[in-house]
Amino acid sequence: MTTNTIDWSFNGTWPYPPQWFETPEGRLHYVDEGPRDGRPVVLVHGNPSWGYLFRNFIPPLVAAGYRVIVPDHLGFGRSDKPDAADGYGIEQHARRLDALLESLDLHNTTVVPHDWGGPVGLYWAVQHRNRVQSVVLLNTFLHRPTGPVALTLPLRIFRIPGLGELLVKGLHLIVRAFLLGGGVLRHDRLTAVVRNAYLAPHPDWSSRSGALAFARQFPDGPHGAVADFQDRVHQGLIKAPALPAAIIWANDDVVLDQSILHRWQQDFPKAETLRLKGTGHFLQEDAHEEVVPALLKFLQSPRIAPR
Repeated sequence: MTTNTIDWSFNGTWPYPPQWFETPEGRLHYVDEGPRDGRPVVLVHGNPSWGYLFRNFIPPLVAAGYRVIVPDHLGFGRSDKPDAADGYGIEQHARRLDALLESLDLHNTTVVPHDWGGPVGLYWAVQHRNRVQSVVLLNTFLHRPTGPVALTLPLRIFRIPGLGELLVKGLHLIVRAFLLGGGVLRHDRLTAVVRNAYLAPHPDWSSRSGALAFARQFPDGPHGAVADFQDRVHQGLIKAPALPAAIIWANDDVVLDQSILHRWQQDFPKAETLRLKGTGHFLQEDAHEEVVPALLKFLQSPRIAPR
């Protein structure tokens, strides 16, 4: 993949100097903005987005004195994009992010996961509870399914050998039909610049393996390696004393239904929940004007004062 021809600032909408972290599977990119002594906020994307999804979060968080870390998973954004699928396991993603965040020696951290950012980012929160102060959950998942999961038609089709490759790696369908389609309701916000920012990191067949790997690993029932991994992370997350939490949830998510929200509310009965009507899965695009103030309000609340 040739990345040197891409204007990674995307007309100034992503003006952040890149940071790099080496892993055995490839180099990870991340953004690290704000004062070094500020309380860290780690924003963790899912599939098929990258750090750009949080571009409207970084300036207000930095202005409020927080240190903001936004990583790109392997296969996304500016991170390396191996073609082979064997480096894109969920636990592999989680361990790479763990290593990156540990290299930064963070303390009193708030983790803000979205989509697959839940299993991947909350792994670090569980492994290093002494470093983590709180979590803010944005339309993400973690629980072991209680029974068979009725996967959406696209997820079922993507699992078909050959056809999945054609649709995802050939036609770039997860980005075009989901991130730039049904996953966002405010299509007027998807300007030509924004659309390019989501399309540019995956210019060809070989650069889209990470997106297909995520789609094929969504658990279809309570058994399997991913369901087991999620359950281990979940059990670690909710063990007493539970981390302070807030939940910000898009009500019109075409992927994660209300049952997932209800399970989070059972895990964190003291958490305030902001439910956003008329907002799709990518609430960072549809409703950042509501999400960011709610996040700041939670970060500034007395219940998560630094230890």
